[in-house]
Amino acid sequence: MADELNSVLPSTNLVYHITSAVPLPGPQTPPQDIEKQTGTETGSLTDDNHQHVAWDDPRERRNPHNWNVWMKTLHTAIPCFLAFEITFSTSITVPATNQIAQHFSVSRTESILPLTLYTLGLAIGPVFIAPFSEVFGRKYIYAGTSTLLLAFLGGSAAAQTFSALLACRFLAGLFGSAGIAVGAGTIADIWGLGGGAGASLLFILGPFLGPTLGPLAGAYVLADRGGDWRWTQYVLIILGAPLWVATLSMRETSKAWILRKESGDRQKITFSRIAALAKGAVMRPTKMLFTEIIVSSLAVYSAFAYAMIFSYFASSSYILQRLYKFNLTEVGLSFISVIIGYFLAVILFALFDAKFRMPAIRAGTATPELRLYSACVGSVALPAGLFWYAWEAHEGGNWAAFVAAGIPFGIGAFSLFLSIITYMVDFYGVKAAASALAANGIIRYILGAVFPLFTIQMYENLGVHWAGSLFAFLSLPLLPIPWLLLRYGPALRNRSKFHGPMASSGIRHGKVFEGSAIAEPTHE
Repeated sequence: MADELNSVLPSTNLVYHITSAVPLPGPQTPPQDIEKQTGTETGSLTDDNHQHVAWDDPRERRNPHNWNVWMKTLHTAIPCFLAFEITFSTSITVPATNQIAQHFSVSRTESILPLTLYTLGLAIGPVFIAPFSEVFGRKYIYAGTSTLLLAFLGGSAAAQTFSALLACRFLAGLFGSAGIAVGAGTIADIWGLGGGAGASLLFILGPFLGPTLGPLAGAYVLADRGGDWRWTQYVLIILGAPLWVATLSMRETSKAWILRKESGDRQKITFSRIAALAKGAVMRPTKMLFTEIIVSSLAVYSAFAYAMIFSYFASSSYILQRLYKFNLTEVGLSFISVIIGYFLAVILFALFDAKFRMPAIRAGTATPELRLYSACVGSVALPAGLFWYAWEAHEGGNWAAFVAAGIPFGIGAFSLFLSIITYMVDFYGVKAAASALAANGIIRYILGAVFPLFTIQMYENLGVHWAGSLFAFLSLPLLPIPWLLLRYGPALRNRSKFHGPMASSGIRHGKVFEGSAIAEPTHE
């Protein structure tokens, strides 16, 4: 389990930076001889080659790999909690849609727009943030964007007009996306590719647990505060304030930034350089989306699965209140079944890894397709859960049987996500995979933003059974994708100009990978 969680730190957006301090094969220079060779103290080198030698010295305190456990834990916890809080913020307004509609005299569809625009901010924010993180480092990106996130969450809570609420929610999502965009890089900076399985798991689960727990928290807040929708935003401020303080205490973790600062290369930063990085951050994912069938097909599949989660929130609230007479807090508690499915998906992924992939790695025969077994199960579990969900709903029926449909649904959605992310990294190699993941993340959040806008109308117009079945039927044409890739993946690798060395093989052979979504893919 540790290997796949550490060989891949999936970021849902643009930045995907991996750094490994695994020693290179062959004789190594003893740490005590480094200073003799360089003629200077560790940490004060300016020559590029000497800097990289000194960086791997176990006494080099700038290198996050050499920090003490407390410092590593702090800098790991911050991006993990940020990833959770940022995605938790998407759906906490779901139980408050009626209150928002009444307060601002808007339609039910319009009352969902605070969720939609926040999620759109998460989708497009990294396009602007990623280049700045490469130029200015991670520390200042965390501190600056966390400050703006709190400011616009405060604006959302204080909004006197619906337009102001929408603008603040969008900007909160835009700046909040930085926590997801650079979080994977921070964890990789600290632990490399060979450690930190728990940190990786927490970061992976964040974008799924956050939206799932948001409606539950929102329902309890509304019940406790007399239906005041503003408290859904106050809760986010209360959660975000300690994280903001924590970001102010962070150290820089980016090796490239630290060494560039030491050499004085920061003075070369120009607007044209930032613009070029921003252009690359947009163009490369777009190019792969339209030229690589693997990127486009898996982006559509993972985006559909993610959009189903948001539609599940909206439709469950409608069905459970209408047919089973649930209150908002009981509706929120029903989502625990989906969370159970997520954790079962993690166990399933680990079992497949132990059974098939780890022996292949030891034998030197591992291929990216070994990542797909979990997706094959997920491709069946997702429509099974959706059909169960659609046809178990009956007025006066057994609510537990209906809620239990969330378990196969959660297994399907999260199994697909885990397999797709890890497969793309192994298929394309670290640098090209960064752009592939960027395209995947943007489409995923866009569909997640749009689907809730028409979900309730579907259920009202088509009825509970056929509206749910429509989503299930839409998942069926996507079902063969992982099975086809399992069969034809090797042939597609030979045809792809972006195909690169497997990230997992980099661990096995002790290679050092450094990649970023806005670095040139090695096979372009």
